[in-house]
Amino acid sequence: KQHSNQHLKKKWLLFSSFLGSGIYTPSRSEAYHYDAESMNGHLLVAEIYSHPSHFPTPLPTVNWSLYATTVEGFHEDPTFSGFIFHDDFTLCTLGKEADNLTVCQKSLCCHLSYRMMKQEGELYVLGAFDGLHEVEGQYYLQICTLLKCGSMDLQSCGQTTKTAKSSFDFYSLSGTFGTNYVFPEVLFSGIRLAPGLFQVLKDGQLVSQNDTPQDVLTVTLFGRWYEKDPPATQIDMFVIYHSVMDNSTEYVLIMDILMNTIS
Repeated sequence: KQHSNQHLKKKWLLFSSFLGSGIYTPSRSEAYHYDAESMNGHLLVAEIYSHPSHFPTPLPTVNWSLYATTVEGFHEDPTFSGFIFHDDFTLCTLGKEADNLTVCQKSLCCHLSYRMMKQEGELYVLGAFDGLHEVEGQYYLQICTLLKCGSMDLQSCGQTTKTAKSSFDFYSLSGTFGTNYVFPEVLFSGIRLAPGLFQVLKDGQLVSQNDTPQDVLTVTLFGRWYEKDPPATQIDMFVIYHSVMDNSTEYVLIMDILMNTIS
């Protein structure tokens, strides 16, 4: 199925002077455009698989919770709360240069294995959010994220940042998702996307794809649980794009509202 998307940079997006758009599938980015300089639009066109597939040999499906529900040996460190785009995440710090960590919120447990070369003055956290997002609409989200904080202050986790010096030569992120609609995202220092540098395994792991160390800003699995949305009377379509602010990925969720469509 052919899909197109037009990226328009709007002046009224005062919270950010840089953003992008793209055509994404659960396994990869088919096409994307990122523009930090101009106000120009950009049309993207890509061939993507439909669901259910009309191709004779469809791509293998991903069981997003398979690995996370069977993994053993991960430990849960002391946690704290931090807000990312108005959502209250449960967070724990990456205190070692290599470790296996788990952080849980409600029914979602996020597992992270990693190896990194940590630079002085940089703080990373593993976060989990399982709940109703209530800003600019109401929609249920499950999110597992590895992200860089703004400073060594725990309160800075969720603030904006564009750069990172610490490098990861391995990461594996997974979660006990209750939805099949999960989307991976990896951003490097300078807000660079990472096509070809990570992969999604059939058991639901988002893993680094080569041994070349990368200066990671965030590694995220973004789950959308439609069945847990509150009853809607005016919501027609869910559109998602993301904007990166100083220190972490801000998830900006936009709803198209139709008036008087359902009584």
